[in-house]
Amino acid sequence: QPPFTLKFRDMSADDLRDYRRWLFESMPPRLVELQGAVNSDPNFRTWKPDHSRASIEALGQWLSHQVETRARTAEEIDRIKGSAAFDFSVPAEELTNRTFSLAMDAGMYFGEALRSQYPHLKWDQPLKNKKFADFGQVVLVGFGRASLNPVRILVTYCYGIASGKQIPKRLDEVYGYWSSLAHAVEGAAKAT
Repeated sequence: QPPFTLKFRDMSADDLRDYRRWLFESMPPRLVELQGAVNSDPNFRTWKPDHSRASIEALGQWLSHQVETRARTAEEIDRIKGSAAFDFSVPAEELTNRTFSLAMDAGMYFGEALRSQYPHLKWDQPLKNKKFADFGQVVLVGFGRASLNPVRILVTYCYGIASGKQIPKRLDEVYGYWSSLAHAVEGAAKAT
C-alpha cells in the first residue's frame, strides 16, 4: 500500500517528489517479492526476473491466473459516475487490492526489463501539465514522442483478463510493441 493517495493531480509538488523517491526505493524489494510470488506457483518455480522477453511472456501467463475482482459498492459506482463528464455504465466489478499490487510490481518489472534491453530509456515524472494522463506518475521515456506508463499498462492488462477481453499472451505482444519503438529510436540515434 503506497503511503500516498495516488490522486496525482491533487498531490503537492513535495508529495509528488516523495512518491517518485518512494517508488524507486520500493522497486528492488518489490521485485524480490514478485519473484517469490511467481516462484511459489508450482508451474513457475523456475521463473527468473532476468529481463528477457521470455520472462515477460511467462509473467503474463502467471499474472493472468492471479487476477481477482470484487463487487463495487454503490458508493463507488456513484462516485465514478459523478466524476465523469458523460453518462456511462460503470462495471459492477473492481480489481482487488492484491491484483492492483501485483500489477504495480509487474509494471515495475516490465519497465526495468525494457530499460535493461534499451539503456537509452529513462524513468521520468511528467509534472508540467496536470491535464496529461500520466501527470505525476513515473513513466519511461525514450520511445520518440510517446512515453510508457508500465504500471498503467499492467493494470489495464489485468482489467482485460478480468473481463475476458485479453488473453495471457497479450502482455508479450505489448512488450514487443514497446520494444520495437525503443529499437527504432536506438537505431535512429546510432545512424546519426
